[in-house]
Amino acid sequence: MPARNEFVDHVVETLRAFGAVTVRRMFGGWGVYRDGVFFALIARDILYLKSDAGNAAQFDRQQLEPFEFEKGGEVIVTSYRRAPDEALEDPRVMARWAKSAYGAALRKEARKKQGRKKAV
Repeated sequence: MPARNEFVDHVVETLRAFGAVTVRRMFGGWGVYRDGVFFALIARDILYLKSDAGNAAQFDRQQLEPFEFEKGGEVIVTSYRRAPDEALEDPRVMARWAKSAYGAALRKEARKKQGRKKAV
């Protein structure tokens, strides 16, 4: 597995104010986790944070674009949105954005668990 690069290390360091995170290689990029919950990804040296209906307005106000990739000739638009440049420069700002993204990831986990309960 390739070693983490300087950008990945910078993101991890900047997230310290938010709490301990781990990164795992995935799909040519990196997944960012807190307590086993996937809340951010790094692709092409860009940090993307989880968004949903609860925090999308934050991203919309700053016109932060979603992470997109091509699969089978189709463009897939994800619920991960680019982190603002300011967050990469200030750990306090990063902590606020990370908390918001982590909240979106936790809401998704709760919906998945709720769906499993209904299926039983």
